[in-house]
Amino acid sequence: MATRSSSAGFARHSWRWGRRLLTGVLSLALTLLGLLLFTFMLSHLAPIDPTLQIAGDHASEATYAQVRHDLGLDQPLPVQFWRYLVHLAHGDMGISRITSQPVLSDLLRTFPATVELATCAIILGALGGITLAFLAVLKPGSWLDNAARLLSLIGYSVPIFWLSLLGLLLFYATLHWSAGPGRLDDIYLYSMEPRSGFVLIDSWLSGDREMFYNAISHLWLPVVALALLSMAGITRLLRAAMLEECNKEYVTLARSKGASRVRILLRHVFPNVLGTLITVLSLSYASLLEGAVLTETVFAWPGVGRYLTTALFAADTPAILGATLLIGTCFVVLNALADALTYLVDPRTR
Repeated sequence: MATRSSSAGFARHSWRWGRRLLTGVLSLALTLLGLLLFTFMLSHLAPIDPTLQIAGDHASEATYAQVRHDLGLDQPLPVQFWRYLVHLAHGDMGISRITSQPVLSDLLRTFPATVELATCAIILGALGGITLAFLAVLKPGSWLDNAARLLSLIGYSVPIFWLSLLGLLLFYATLHWSAGPGRLDDIYLYSMEPRSGFVLIDSWLSGDREMFYNAISHLWLPVVALALLSMAGITRLLRAAMLEECNKEYVTLARSKGASRVRILLRHVFPNVLGTLITVLSLSYASLLEGAVLTETVFAWPGVGRYLTTALFAADTPAILGATLLIGTCFVVLNALADALTYLVDPRTR
């Protein structure tokens, strides 16, 4: 009987996980399909004619019609969208009208730069945000708490492009502490062998320590700018979640037993807000991956954000759709991973 009960329980558990996985995959597919459809319609409302960009302003009507036919723009919009989906199912994202290269190749070239920037920023922002939140909750109402709230308010309020420009003016143009825009100086840029696409890894593997230090000198300023943005959100939300937990009865019971506030925060409060922290970190990381457009533009960082901005100004529909699909996939996948991790670490969500 015990064996039958355990088998039935395992079957129910497997069915529950399978249904949850299937629902997540279907939700992911529908979300990305809706995102593609919305972006496709918006790209065709742009006042820029891609046919004129290729054929030129002085092209004849026959040349204009031929180019428009080659691009498939003479077909109805539903037919164009369906053809794009068919090509996408075969791994073909189209050809960029700006670079004349496959969009997939362009994304494989630019995405590692964005991942490197966002990953370093979220690590720094998480360390700073968690530390500030702990200090703020350790002594609510103290100068530490007020300082954490002020820093989070500044991080939310200051525009990222203004902060980036100010950082360049101060640390690059005035103090010369930063190497400035780009990922490497020109002397190293064309001598480094691209292996992983991450400049820190590739410069380290090259064996040239000067190149590695030059990469760090280029990287740290945009990382700090983005880290301040993510740190503000992490500090504010984690502080609010921990203060809410501190008002519950189990914390009062722990205090009555003589437990120190540090022990209560580390042993009791923090495990209960771990699910919130995972969600905040995933959303912050996804926002950095999709929202580093202005930072990449200011620092001439050759990432997906800058690539997407250039494509938008040129009405490069294949590049716009490809970059949007990539960023949307990252956002949805990170949310799904956060939900799964929260489900594992927090029994209250099961």
